[in-house]
Amino acid sequence: MAWRGCARKWPQTELLNSQHTSLQSSRLSFYNQQRCGFRREAKRPDTKKGTASEETKASPSEVVTPRPPPPPRVSRPTLFKPLMFTVGFTGCSFGAAAILQYETLKSRVQTGKDAEESKKFTQGSQDMAHWHDWWNKLSGFQRQLILLMSIVDDFWSSLTEGQRTVTGIIAVNTAVLCCWRIPSMQRSMIKYFTSNPASKTRCLPMVLSSFSHYSIIHMVANMYVLWTFSSGIVSLLGKEQFLALYMSAGVISTMVSYVCKTASGRLYPSLGASGAVMAVLASVCTTVPEAKLGILFLPMVTFTAGHALKALVAIDTAGLILGWRLFDHAAHLGGALFGVWYVSYGYKLIWRKREPLVKLWHTMRSPGTGESKPGGSGGDGGPRRQ
Repeated sequence: MAWRGCARKWPQTELLNSQHTSLQSSRLSFYNQQRCGFRREAKRPDTKKGTASEETKASPSEVVTPRPPPPPRVSRPTLFKPLMFTVGFTGCSFGAAAILQYETLKSRVQTGKDAEESKKFTQGSQDMAHWHDWWNKLSGFQRQLILLMSIVDDFWSSLTEGQRTVTGIIAVNTAVLCCWRIPSMQRSMIKYFTSNPASKTRCLPMVLSSFSHYSIIHMVANMYVLWTFSSGIVSLLGKEQFLALYMSAGVISTMVSYVCKTASGRLYPSLGASGAVMAVLASVCTTVPEAKLGILFLPMVTFTAGHALKALVAIDTAGLILGWRLFDHAAHLGGALFGVWYVSYGYKLIWRKREPLVKLWHTMRSPGTGESKPGGSGGDGGPRRQ
């Protein structure tokens, strides 16, 4: 019985021992796989060269060439605000010009009334003796300063009304040109004195960029043309109407430039008074097309004003179509077309209908008086064809 129990027990112990050894072997093999697995994971960063060589040995069909990222889409700016600003600024310019003409004529009437009193004050031997004694009491520096002021006054008096008006515009352009040379003002100058439809500030630069030049040659060329045609345009339109035309042409030409840049997708900044100057040039050439013009460095070459205007419009049209980037040809065309339109139709539609505004201003300026208002009606300051 003991043997049978031992015999029975022996197979059981052998079975248990075999199960125990198999369980240990399985546990050992499991843990070894885990350790090998962790070691392989830890060694992966160290085998970059091997993976790189394996990738280079791949077939060309499996190699994928990286594609460049697509360019970011630039949304086209909306031009509703610049358009409303252009219409409002043009109306305010001609309205202010009508009021300014009223005030100017009124001051001339008042000056004429005071002319007799000033003549009485300057006449008489006693007055001349008084001024002679006053002159003798001055020092040498004071006398030279007074003589210099008299020379400047004589030069200013010799200029025409148009040249005196343009002198102020030239002074403003010169001041802006000097501001471009100040490093601390570069950011503000780019923001407010260059027109760009992609900029956040788009309305105010439409006015300020018409007085902005970065190049001295650019400013001298524009101001020379403006100085040359200033006498004729001011004699045709008057000082106030000329200023309204010049300011409005600068804004309208910039608006045309905005439209062309947005349509073509070429959103780059521009500056200069070329659009306003082209409006002045086109106004004179349309009013007096038979006038003879010449080139500064080629005085022997002459041509009519009408042919000159057609040639300039043709050049700017070709530049706009072909995409020339030397000048803002869209602004040139906008200014020229506005100048032609104004002397042909705009004067009748805008300037001759200033009567209600002048009446309203006269009523606000001098209420309860029956005084006749100067500049209220009539065709003064209108373009006359020859």
